[in-house]
Amino acid sequence: PQGAASPRSDIRDCAANPPYLPPTATETTVRLAALRGAMQTHGVDAYVVPATDAHMSEYISERDARLGWLSGFTGSAGTAVVTLHKAALWTDSRYWTQAERQMDCNWELQKTTWIESIGLWILEAVPAGGNISLDPFLFSIDTWSSYSEALHGSGRTLLPMEINLVDQVWTDQRPPPASSKIYSLPAEFTGSTWQEKVTGIRQQMEQHVRSPTAVLLSGLEETAWLFNLRGDDIPYNPVFYSYTLLTSTSIRLFVDGTRLTAEAQQSLQEGCPGPLCVELQEYGQVREQVRAYAQGNVTIWLGTEYTTYGLYGVIPQEKLLEDSYSPVMTAKAVKNAKEQELLRAAHVRDAVAVIQYLLWLEKMVPQGLVDEFSGARHVDALRQAQEHSRGPSFESISASG
Repeated sequence: PQGAASPRSDIRDCAANPPYLPPTATETTVRLAALRGAMQTHGVDAYVVPATDAHMSEYISERDARLGWLSGFTGSAGTAVVTLHKAALWTDSRYWTQAERQMDCNWELQKTTWIESIGLWILEAVPAGGNISLDPFLFSIDTWSSYSEALHGSGRTLLPMEINLVDQVWTDQRPPPASSKIYSLPAEFTGSTWQEKVTGIRQQMEQHVRSPTAVLLSGLEETAWLFNLRGDDIPYNPVFYSYTLLTSTSIRLFVDGTRLTAEAQQSLQEGCPGPLCVELQEYGQVREQVRAYAQGNVTIWLGTEYTTYGLYGVIPQEKLLEDSYSPVMTAKAVKNAKEQELLRAAHVRDAVAVIQYLLWLEKMVPQGLVDEFSGARHVDALRQAQEHSRGPSFESISASG
């Protein structure tokens, strides 16, 4: 390493003249100008862009990486706010160095994640009478409420806007929707049939003191687990874009039905017509159908952690039964004997791969022939060679130093 006085060349220096940007930084001037143009058209003074998708997923697909496209910052957690003259990103300490490497000087980095801090920055940047807008389908109920509280009584308006302005300016550069197949999990890998799971959830509905008439599922793993289906719409996560509205007599699955394998289609429609028949509906129809269902004499049970404000907002307050997690999320968390046996067997196969990797490292490291990246590729290959492997659950962190 050079003398301690030398500035780091891998992070931006916006105080220099001209400002210094490392080769890893993304030029965002044109993107921000386009977004500001759209904001002016819609009378928006500040636009909030989160790092999640419409299902509150921790990991997202390329198509949903709006924050990454707009700011250059690709970490898994963060919030951006763009006004007509400023742009700022809030993220936690895991990502400060990464943000300084990836963002250009259009952006200021805020080293906190508190919504109060975002609110204070907005109050300073946007004069009274201004509109602060966000896409209600990208914010959970609780996060929406926090923004509402932060701006309450400030003379500024929180404006839900269903046209996503980032998508509007991203145009045809935006990656296409997922198109790979959605498949059934073979029976030997499931603890129960999907019909048994649905029956169990319906029993919980009947036994509940408030007798909900429906359960609404927004979390992607909830629908995947309930129907024993899998997909690969998000890297490292075996899920697919979907919602489910389960009532005591009907089951509506909102999904791109053309992507289901013939076997998956057949499995869902074995019980048709009848209460164990899955009706396939267009993914984009969920809001209208929930709104229509909520007109009746109904009570809809949902988990607030995974439901967006956009979907929640169409259900009258008195027809809601809210828990942090839906009954499907809590049922999924309890593994039966068969699932426990499958988990243990998977860990044994994984342990074999890890032991093979450690032996390989002992041989290779002294020869100076391995680094973290080649190590990660090797351990991935060893895992892939094990029976039933469907790929790693996150990008391998193979070694250090």
